Amino acid sequence: MDKESRIKKVLNVLLPVILALLFGAVFIAIAGENPLTTYATLVQRSLFDFRGLMQTLHFAAPLILTGLAIGISFKAGLFNMGIEACLLMSGLFVAVLGFRLGHLPSPVLIPILLGAGILVGVLTIIIPALLKAFFNVSELVVTLLMNYAVILLVTYLATYVFRDPSRGYISTHVISSNAIFSRMFGTRLTLFFFIALAVFALAFILYKYMRLGYEMNALGKNLPFSEAVGINVRWKIVTIMSISGALGGLAGAGWMMSHAYAYTPWFSTNPGLGWEGLLIALLGSESPLGILIAAIFYGALKYGGYTIARYTSVPSEIIGIIQAFLILFLSIQFIRRHRLLDKFKGWFKTDKSHKEEGA
Repeated sequence: MDKESRIKKVLNVLLPVILALLFGAVFIAIAGENPLTTYATLVQRSLFDFRGLMQTLHFAAPLILTGLAIGISFKAGLFNMGIEACLLMSGLFVAVLGFRLGHLPSPVLIPILLGAGILVGVLTIIIPALLKAFFNVSELVVTLLMNYAVILLVTYLATYVFRDPSRGYISTHVISSNAIFSRMFGTRLTLFFFIALAVFALAFILYKYMRLGYEMNALGKNLPFSEAVGINVRWKIVTIMSISGALGGLAGAGWMMSHAYAYTPWFSTNPGLGWEGLLIALLGSESPLGILIAAIFYGALKYGGYTIARYTSVPSEIIGIIQAFLILFLSIQFIRRHRLLDKFKGWFKTDKSHKEEGA
């Protein structure tokens, strides 16, 4: 990559962030605070204060995994939007198993729950993967719709099948203390963050040094050429989407064991850790290192909402406004980069021609 291309790539990442912060500054000024002072408080409390940094890394852990889950599929040209579904399914089943297998010691129970979360993530995404691989059904449409079906399913299960009747709201039983990651250094940071870091390292090796990484890149750039050179495209699609689902499932399991401790309707926060993973993947340009940096930045924003509400008169909702603008600008960039409008037009034209032929 030449110098001009690198500069362009950096600008593509920084421009949406700068624009989002500028629009956020307008609302901070409306609230009667100095935007520069507010942002300085956010950065200092989230990144340059020990306890604040530990909080930031805690919030970044699931985002590293969901960002990598989506980034890996995008790298292969697969628009897998089902990571939120994988995370929710995993979170629910890990909550149930974490309660019912609570008699097991931590060294046995924790690996079982992490493995169960990974398995549930793979099983959740496998149907869209097979439909894409063998019938060329749009994974974008199927996974988007699947998210809403899964939300209804897990809500039903948490409400009627696995609900803890002793609680006055929709919730499963709290997982056993043996299933909970211990906090480190007297902060909220747990082993889950270091598991996410290990996965980042594996993803970096996959991208740079493994054959599958080369094949992912080839699929993303030119699928017909990939078939021509002997890549088994169908099974590679299934493999890549399964890895993506596994990472989403691991994120759900880890978040349950390090933060939530029981499944509730707000387990995945708002707009959802899976959807935030999409933002992280776009902000990190789908590369492992970029995703790691983007996840920590976004974690600082999430924790920063608490700090600016505490140390300034700006409400914490301002972070939601900045996130919304960030999503807007990154979405525009994503649509332009992948020419999604042209693809949608192509689908509509194809559907129209089929109807005319049938008539």
